[in-house]
Amino acid sequence: MANNFDLQEQEQLEQIKHFWNTWGTPITWVLIVIMGGLAAWNGYRLWQGSQAQQATALAEAVEMAVQAGDLARVEQAVGDLKSSYGGTVQAGQAGLLAAKALADAGKWDAAKSTLAWVAEKASDEGYQALARLRLASVLIEQKAYDEASAQLSGKFPAEFAATVADRKGDVFALQDKKQEAIAEYRRAYQAFDERVEYRRLVEAKLNALGAQVETVASATSGGVQ
Repeated sequence: MANNFDLQEQEQLEQIKHFWNTWGTPITWVLIVIMGGLAAWNGYRLWQGSQAQQATALAEAVEMAVQAGDLARVEQAVGDLKSSYGGTVQAGQAGLLAAKALADAGKWDAAKSTLAWVAEKASDEGYQALARLRLASVLIEQKAYDEASAQLSGKFPAEFAATVADRKGDVFALQDKKQEAIAEYRRAYQAFDERVEYRRLVEAKLNALGAQVETVASATSGGVQ
């Protein structure tokens, strides 16, 4: 019996040796790849966390500079974010905040530059859309109506449809294109929820152009888009 067990063990050892000689190298490489992938993924996550922390610190520096009215520091901190952490959500947030502060201070060119960067580089499409809308507003303020129209002509997320139409209406109204302005204000009025206060301002714009709200309602019921 003992010899039989020894024989079985020897056969099992031979099978294991044969299996390992055949598949040992591929298995080893698979394990190396898997472990290397896990190490790389963990390293990437650590790097992402570090990037987010540093970007957050700079974004907070932007906010503090805005509150202090230190526009030079605002521009410096945003510049650091753009150059080192441009792919982070914090960079888009800080860019929008900085651009508002710059525009409020009448630094239109600096505001435009910051908004253009957010519109192109922000990692979140919502921030990109907001940047384009605000950039259009700055361009309208500078009477650069064609450039403003170009910013508004691109694709926006669906939730921005009403605001985009309203802003297009503003551009047309300022260009004395009354019918085009009315058409855009109608789209905006129809797209805004009834509970949104801004809808009343769109109504006032329509009234100022001689288009009553009843006209808009009638157009809606008649299927006019």
